[in-house]
Amino acid sequence: QVQLVEAGGGLVQPGGSRRLSCVASGVTGRDYPMNWYSQAPGKERELVATIFSSGSITNYADSVKGRFTISRDNAKNTVYLQMNSLKPEDTAVYYCKLRRLTTNYWGQGTQVTVSS
Repeated sequence: QVQLVEAGGGLVQPGGSRRLSCVASGVTGRDYPMNWYSQAPGKERELVATIFSSGSITNYADSVKGRFTISRDNAKNTVYLQMNSLKPEDTAVYYCKLRRLTTNYWGQGTQVTVSS
């Protein structure tokens, strides 16, 4: 059974940094692209970043380009989201996602709150 477990959320001041992690089990994560999404209160879930299998190709939402970095450690079956220069509008629950064949697998999410 595929499971994704996120960690690393919390309260951070504006301008601060946070690193999220997502550990995959039940699947060889390196075989699949993986994504980070964010969902702010009252809003739709939005794609933040994508990393492809090799780890050498990444894509970002315009709102986070230059501030967030997605990476993966295939030996640990883990994907990371390094978030720098955080803004209050980055406050959201962050989810990782893996798509295998026609099924999307989601983690439970981790809350990031950016506030002074």
